[in-house]
Amino acid sequence: MGEQRTETQSRSPLEPLALGLTILGAFARLIPHPPNFAPVGGMSLFAGSRLRGWQAYLVPVLLMVVTDPLRVALFHPGFPAFSSSTPFIYASLLINVWIGRRWLQTPNARRIAGAAFFGSLQFFLITNLAAFFWEASYPPTAAGLIACYVAAIPFYGRSLASDLFYSGLLFSLHAWTRRVASSKWVLATK
Repeated sequence: MGEQRTETQSRSPLEPLALGLTILGAFARLIPHPPNFAPVGGMSLFAGSRLRGWQAYLVPVLLMVVTDPLRVALFHPGFPAFSSSTPFIYASLLINVWIGRRWLQTPNARRIAGAAFFGSLQFFLITNLAAFFWEASYPPTAAGLIACYVAAIPFYGRSLASDLFYSGLLFSLHAWTRRVASSKWVLATK
């Protein structure tokens, strides 16, 4: 008897559809959007779930390295593309990839929402801690740290909303596109 393979096991090492949607998610950053309502969190969760091995980690970071200077040139000319917080932002996105790999191998709406929530939360905690230590906008005290996090709460709301939206969008597009392609293949073989 032949062994049945799951969808995860039968994927090619770098599925073109998943790669294309990940790239689309990254370049959607270049469309004007409200502050912190960007597809990077959802794109990282999706990449973690749908790209295999090291590609799941490399592709989102590479796309960020490419799109960060473009985004700055388009929306914030004269500002640096990278800052002292950039390594923390990228590390946080790699944590999102890890969350996607662990929680979203068989995605459903509840798992996607949970992954987006935890991905947004860890991004909020890590990047604002980095901002507190490296950007010197707040006094180096416990009260300064609390003030830093309190000031960032509105941005967290937008990050969570965008992670929920873009994760849902990318996983839905992937499922729909695979279903349409599969049904066309079945019709073509009849």
